Amino acid sequence: MSAIPPHHPSLANLDWSKGDGLLPVVVQHAVDGRVLMLGYMNSEALEQTLATGHVTFYSRSKQRLWMKGETSGHVLVVESVTGDCDHDTVLVLARPKGPTCHEGTDTCFGGQPAPAVADIAFLAELEQVIRARIAGGGDSSYTAKLYSRGIKKVAQKVGEEGLEVALAAVAEDDKDFLGECADLLFHLEVLLHARGMRLGDVAAELARRHADRTATD
Repeated sequence: MSAIPPHHPSLANLDWSKGDGLLPVVVQHAVDGRVLMLGYMNSEALEQTLATGHVTFYSRSKQRLWMKGETSGHVLVVESVTGDCDHDTVLVLARPKGPTCHEGTDTCFGGQPAPAVADIAFLAELEQVIRARIAGGGDSSYTAKLYSRGIKKVAQKVGEEGLEVALAAVAEDDKDFLGECADLLFHLEVLLHARGMRLGDVAAELARRHADRTATD
């Protein structure tokens, strides 16, 4: 079973009376942002979704609760559930296990391919994994052990990885070079966490510099 998502405060204010007990639910891919499907929930379906961590709808044709993937196994694993500003629509961020559409496509909207931004979005996912492993501690986690040795050790590791990237760029093949780059990004994310920052802060700084330079061009 998946991890149970936390309850968002907006869910307490949902107005079930607007749709005679049913509210539309937009399901969005938690990593690449694609809209996967649209369904409907009643309050019981929402409760089951939150309790199991798998998206459960109310089927208007079958007149019963229906967990997405209950026969195919292509469940939608919930990352977060929120209500909108009018309290009459629900947004679910989920990770699909297999194709979402019954026609075998990733989404119910034309089988749109995953955007290139999905690869970049994985860095945010990695950030969450790093935070979880640090919070969990334990001797089995390399991340937790490195973090526990203090910021100086993490910074030293980033320096070592940076040097290895530079050396690989001139002496190794593409595969080894990319591997060293991946190691550097991973350790950089750990260092950012140690400083109470996130990779998004680096992106924001780059965006600020770009805006400043564009303004002076």
